[in-house]
Parts: sequence; C-alpha cells; structure tokens
Amino acid sequence: MIRSMTGYGEASAHEGGVHYFLEVRSLNGKYFKATIRMPEDLQGLEPEIESELRRRLTRGSITVIGKSSDASASAAYQINHGALENYITQLNKTRQVADGSCSVEMGALLGLPGVLQPPSDEEERFARAHAVFMRMLDKACNDLIQMREREGKLLVADLLLHHELIGRNLATVMERAPSVVDEYQKRLLARIETLLQDARVKVEPETLIREVAVYAEKSDISEEIARLTGHLGQFQSLLADSDGRPIGRTLDFLTQEMLREANTMASKSGDAVISRNIVEIKGAIDRIKEQIQNVE
Repeated sequence: MIRSMTGYGEASAHEGGVHYFLEVRSLNGKYFKATIRMPEDLQGLEPEIESELRRRLTRGSITVIGKSSDASASAAYQINHGALENYITQLNKTRQVADGSCSVEMGALLGLPGVLQPPSDEEERFARAHAVFMRMLDKACNDLIQMREREGKLLVADLLLHHELIGRNLATVMERAPSVVDEYQKRLLARIETLLQDARVKVEPETLIREVAVYAEKSDISEEIARLTGHLGQFQSLLADSDGRPIGRTLDFLTQEMLREANTMASKSGDAVISRNIVEIKGAIDRIKEQIQNVE
C-alpha cells in the first residue's frame, strides 16, 4: 500500500495530576529526518523516541513536540532551609557593615543557587513520564500512518489517471509508427519525380531503397516503445503492491527512465502525430514525478 509522507498524529493523557501532550507531524523529504522537542527535564527521552520513529517511518521530515504540565502539589520545589539560613547570616553581616542600609527581597533569596531543590521523587516522575510518552507516541504514530495511508490512496488514484493517459498516447504511437516509413517513401518518390520530370532522368530503385532504409534506421522507435511499455507495466505493479514496503525512490527512478525513453522517441521521430502524442506522454510523466515526491 502506497503511503504519502504527509501526516499528523497527536495524543494526550492525564495521570497523577500531570497533563501530557504529544504531536507528530511529517512532511515529504528525501531521507528520514527527525526533529524532537521535549521539555528540558525530559530530553533524555529523545533518543528512544527517534529510535521508535525510525522503526515505524522510513522517509520524511518528522517533527515531534512533547509537553507536560504538572498541577499536583508534588511538583513544588523544596526549600533548602540550611542554605537559606546561611545566606541570611551572611547578608546580616553585610548589612551591619553597611550600617543597615541594604535590604533583600524574599524572591531574590529563593533565586540564589542551592536554595530551591527539585522534588525528591524526580526519578519516579521521569519513569512515569517515560511510560506515558512512549504510549502516546505509539498512538500518535498510528494516527499519522493512517493519515498517510489515506493520502496515499488519493495519490494512487491520481497516478493511475496519468498512467492511463500515457498508455493511450503510447498506443497511438505504436499504431502510427509502422506507417511513418511508408509515407516517407511515398513523399520522397513524389519529390524526386517532380524534380527530375523535366530532366527525364530515372532514379535507380537501389538508390531510393537505400535512402528509405537510412531514414527507417534513424526513425525506428520500436525499442523505445517496448521499453516504455515495460516501464508502464512495472509502474502499475508497484502501485498495486500491498506489502507496505516504501516504493517512493523506486517510482522516482522509474519515471526518470520513462522520461528518457519519451525524449529519445521525440528526437527520433519527425512525424507530427507521433510528436503530439509524445508531448502528452512527457507532460503526464512530469506530473507523475511531481506527485511521487510525496510518496514514502
């Protein structure tokens, strides 16, 4: 099944007075690239989050944003009374030296190094946050993948329309190609007869045959038609593949080869009908190339 590289998923949870939130966004990218933004005290989770993303997603530019808000009483920092008393003692001595002209606000005291200590159960809080965030990551990734699959179905429908257009025009080229040499021979013979009519000179059949053979060799596009037909068959098979493997790069390479064959046919054939159909083929291939840039 084809997946788009565009998707979004989110999850939230509320446990032990703490609200957790996680969102995962993905955009198209040539390779896998993860940008993870977690709260400062939970940045230790980032390597494990990236490892899980690599397991679930193959390509794309992935952004993960995690947030937590603790409204419980246990979130409060503890005051280190010993350190605070030490600071006050030193400040009292300083005030005596300064004749009591200096004053200190309580907020400034609490901001001094070592006065406020993080909650004593920090390891337990981290372990709880780890379990919650990994559970939310699983749900957010599931939602993102489902969105990618929905987008992928739309991509397949559009790609098949372009595939059908190429097939129709290629069928016209195949039907037209054999008659091109015959028509060239008739035009060449008519031109020669017109030029030499008054001179009463007869053109040797061997000369005409040799000229037609050279033109036939230069304008032969049968190999290109066969290769492009094969590429179309492989393209359709990849779109119908249901094993879930990433095929974006394969499709990109295949469309390059399809465009190569179309360009070669355009350079070889001077027939107006074939040229018009090849222009349509190349236009459809270009539209395919644009679309598959978002295929995982």
